Amino acid sequence: METDERFIDALREGLDEETRARTDRVADTAAKIKERGGKIAVVTGSGPNLHEGVTTLLAEFIRLGVVDGVLTSSAVVAHEMAGALDEVKRVPGSAVGIPPELLPKGGIFEASLLRPGDLDRISREMVLDRGLIDRVLAAEGRVIIKAAGNMAYPVGLRTERLAMEIESLADLHGLPFERAAGLGADPRTMIGAGAAAGVPVLVTVPQLVGGGMVGLAVGDSIPLKRRSELVSRILGGADLIIESGIALSQEIHDGPFETYTGHGIWSRWEGSPTYSLAGKTLVRIDLDPNLERVWRIEREGASVQGAVDQGLPKTKTFKVPFRMEMSGFARLEGSLPLVGDLGILWPVIALGIARRLGLKPEFMSYPQESEPGKRMRRWIVDEVGILDRDRMLAGLREARP
Repeated sequence: METDERFIDALREGLDEETRARTDRVADTAAKIKERGGKIAVVTGSGPNLHEGVTTLLAEFIRLGVVDGVLTSSAVVAHEMAGALDEVKRVPGSAVGIPPELLPKGGIFEASLLRPGDLDRISREMVLDRGLIDRVLAAEGRVIIKAAGNMAYPVGLRTERLAMEIESLADLHGLPFERAAGLGADPRTMIGAGAAAGVPVLVTVPQLVGGGMVGLAVGDSIPLKRRSELVSRILGGADLIIESGIALSQEIHDGPFETYTGHGIWSRWEGSPTYSLAGKTLVRIDLDPNLERVWRIEREGASVQGAVDQGLPKTKTFKVPFRMEMSGFARLEGSLPLVGDLGILWPVIALGIARRLGLKPEFMSYPQESEPGKRMRRWIVDEVGILDRDRMLAGLREARP
């Protein structure tokens, strides 16, 4: 998919002066880190990161060797197993014979509008109710693009069942679920790109809930202590960490093995492997303006650190709706907030990095409501496929020592 550099340049020019300067700073920092052989890690949530094409963009930047590790949610893994974005037809469940107790609020039932060959592939793995599919296609309804799999038949059900099989196989091979699934995932997904490039793509402990059975299977594939240690390796080895549209980020970046904010003191005391956020650049893309307010408060007088030192409640001290993760973020000397639409900020940052490193990305994300964004979403639906079970099994056989 050809990159529309002129459109992205216009997005950059539309940013306020401070935000534009910060995106340039992030691109400069990232390029310098890669030029000296350093590492970049990205922490993503689901939701807008999928819809704005950011997860697909990150897969491309894994392929290009820019991103060296990704931390994400089990919901993202579930959607990537189903192709990231897909097109579904939504109809009243009562019109196609679905019992009302099975239907979500609104009584809507969805069917995947699959690419040629995908229906046959799925039919070799599970019994399909083709009559149900035909009834959905014949009924009055609405066709939309949404995060793939989830509640759509048959891809959502297939993902649920496949998750239990992958959990068992991952355990047998001593791999995290995400790695095993990535061996069969489309290489334009993060888990697929990570498996192809040997780059870790892992779900963090706070982000395990989500994705239905996938979340449970991811959680059960390896012990929580091992997962936390693998996450700490990614963060500890990174010079730049970019967080994109996530909650509970403090529990991610300064979890049980991080020492600079103090939470890992007893792990270090007891001899467990630990790491420090000291000296790292931590960028957070977020829509919450309070993130900027708290960050500025700390820059203007170290009041956040002072409140921590005195054990004072930060919500009352600063008179803002205080999310826990603002404290750890604001107190880091190398932190930088980017308050704005991640659908706009990511392509601006990504193109800036690519230009500085002389790279030519084969995919670029755009705001989903823009014309390039609409074409991007259509491209993802048409080109990024569902997990190939046969390829996954072959990859697992090759991975055996």
